[in-house]
Amino acid sequence: MAETRKTIELRILRQDGPGQESYWQNFSIPYRPNMNIISALQWIQRNPATKEGKSVSPVVWDCNCLEEVCGACTMIINGMVRQACTALIDDIENPITLRPMTKFPVVRDLWVDRQRMFEALKKVKAWIPIDGTYDLGEGPKMPEVDREVAYDLSRCITCGCCLEVCPQYKLTNDFMGVSAIQQARLFNSHPTGKMNSHERLDALMGPDGIVGCGNAQNCVEVCPKELPLIESLSEIQRATISRGLKRFFVRK
Repeated sequence: MAETRKTIELRILRQDGPGQESYWQNFSIPYRPNMNIISALQWIQRNPATKEGKSVSPVVWDCNCLEEVCGACTMIINGMVRQACTALIDDIENPITLRPMTKFPVVRDLWVDRQRMFEALKKVKAWIPIDGTYDLGEGPKMPEVDREVAYDLSRCITCGCCLEVCPQYKLTNDFMGVSAIQQARLFNSHPTGKMNSHERLDALMGPDGIVGCGNAQNCVEVCPKELPLIESLSEIQRATISRGLKRFFVRK
């Protein structure tokens, strides 16, 4: 049981820089109740020595909000991709294995470069282009049912969990993944964002868009915010088909 633990054993896959060989190191830290993975890594940061007593450089990881909002601390913990801030030591089997996500380039140790996710958001223009040079007044009202759907979609934290478990999302291809696809649905459903919906759909009709999805549905299992990802994929698929037919027959 957690209360009887004296130490926590961590096995961490490390990498000194981009493109360098990875290697494992073992650490042993004192157990304290209510620890999370971040607090365990902070202890190692203050006491950078392996279980064997060898002094090493502190383990590098990424984090910010510490409340499962920013998505920065995503890593693979005991084989499952999740946020380190909400991964409680008491709920995880000891020894604990930590490794970086595999679908993004490693910067160092557990820190990966998620820039590809943000570039995908640029491709689908995941924003509302409003001229802020003057007061536009109140925005258009949304029906409550549409607002509830939009709120769910807006809770994406760009953590990358959905992409880590996606068999179609690889370092060697350009597939944008479901995170960008569901954000396109969010902004296409906005009363003002609809005026640019055709641009988002056009961006998703290429080989790196919706056609790249194999409908494995692994993403639903790991999304920390339980977003309606399958609904978004279906909605965008229907919308792109409609857009394609319109472009074919109307040439617009």
